[in-house]
Amino acid sequence: MNENNKLNDHEFLRKLATTKMPYGKYQNRLLIDLPEPYVVWLNKNALPKGELGNMIGIMYEIKLNGLEYLIRSIK
Repeated sequence: MNENNKLNDHEFLRKLATTKMPYGKYQNRLLIDLPEPYVVWLNKNALPKGELGNMIGIMYEIKLNGLEYLIRSIK
């Protein structure tokens, strides 16, 4: 499923709104609540592989475009 399809998938958006960072300084913080500079840094330097990396990459685009309110409304 490509990125655009995921943004139209309600279950994926719900998961994006409720997934917590599993490690690091911001462990147990919701991805939507991660500070934007940290998301930018992860996206450029240390994007994990797999689903978490994909979710952080999408979160980067959401934050970059000021669309956090869309995800917050799902929580």
